[in-house]
Amino acid sequence: MSDIDIIIRIVLALFIGAIIGFERERHGRAAGLRTHMLVCTGSALIAMTSIYLAENYGSISQNCDPARVAAGIITGIGFLGAGTIIRSKTSVLGLTTAASLWAVSGLGLAVGIGFYKAAIFAAIAIFLTLFVIGRVMWKYLGKGDAQLDIDG
Repeated sequence: MSDIDIIIRIVLALFIGAIIGFERERHGRAAGLRTHMLVCTGSALIAMTSIYLAENYGSISQNCDPARVAAGIITGIGFLGAGTIIRSKTSVLGLTTAASLWAVSGLGLAVGIGFYKAAIFAAIAIFLTLFVIGRVMWKYLGKGDAQLDIDG
């Protein structure tokens, strides 16, 4: 992987994380712009590191499997996302933010392995889900992000 390729992947991960994080920040969520940028970029970095290890040290060990690293990222982000979920007697808040963190980690993984088209299309789909569906729910159901019992 060339230096230019590494820079492109890191910058794209930052940008994609920022798009999703901006929407969460706009709603005043605890995991906003910077958190999403960091999760996406960190996932891309870990994915690139995993590929680097497999390419450079795979012949030394048969246990060098980049897919196991990706599974670890998804598990770790699930733990991070759980910290954004707040449960009270009548409602659960933070599920959407937790889901967006999990999705952004997947975007970072895709960027990190060079699967740019999927990452870009998925980022658009995730942003539209957060932004457009939120507006539709507000307009037609009278519920916004702050008022949904299952959203946060």
